[in-house]
Amino acid sequence: MQLVIGNKNYSSWSMRPWVLMKQLGIPFIEHKLRFDFNPGSAFRQAVARHNPAGQVPVLLDQDLAVWDTLAITEYLAERYPAVWPADPLKRAHARSLAAEMHAGFGALRSHCPMNIEASLPEVGARIWAEQPAVQSNVARIEAAWSQCLLGSGGPFLFGDFCATDAFYAPVCMRLATYGLPVSAGSRAYMARVAAAPGVAAWISDALLEQDFLDFEEPYRTHR
Repeated sequence: MQLVIGNKNYSSWSMRPWVLMKQLGIPFIEHKLRFDFNPGSAFRQAVARHNPAGQVPVLLDQDLAVWDTLAITEYLAERYPAVWPADPLKRAHARSLAAEMHAGFGALRSHCPMNIEASLPEVGARIWAEQPAVQSNVARIEAAWSQCLLGSGGPFLFGDFCATDAFYAPVCMRLATYGLPVSAGSRAYMARVAAAPGVAAWISDALLEQDFLDFEEPYRTHR
């Protein structure tokens, strides 16, 4: 299998299936494309060869192309049961939380774009003060995490690392970059996610990119 992704520092959508496959030991070949959303760019041309929607990530398996992180996750789950919890009730809960992340939390996404390399606590403090919708998003995320960790006993949301943790890994990056106020329990979970081998490998690659894209950096003009 091959996985087509965008810049690791910025692409939260690409991060999810990549860290899931890496963490679970699912073999794949990575194809990274530098973000460039201008019409006719090399990025757009390369993605269009596999995905008519023109977005990453895309999973390629022989002649099949699967796009959208949730679709990729479900495709992988058909071959690799560890993608979701074994217990059917926990599996349903895990899928619900992943879908909630996939479709929701627009305020956090919009105001706190993923930027692993950056440290922007001053920006985060301003966002927190001015954007009640971001506070609401974070409160919901923390409540979901707390419920899961209480029920599973950790270290991850459903015990072992699964797709739900992969879906929330970019959230952990956002909360850290902007220094948003979260509980000690959330900070501990974020640290465990960041230390998971698959996530740690992504973070390491992101820090090595050194590729400043101004359209991905609403709060900075340079590094």
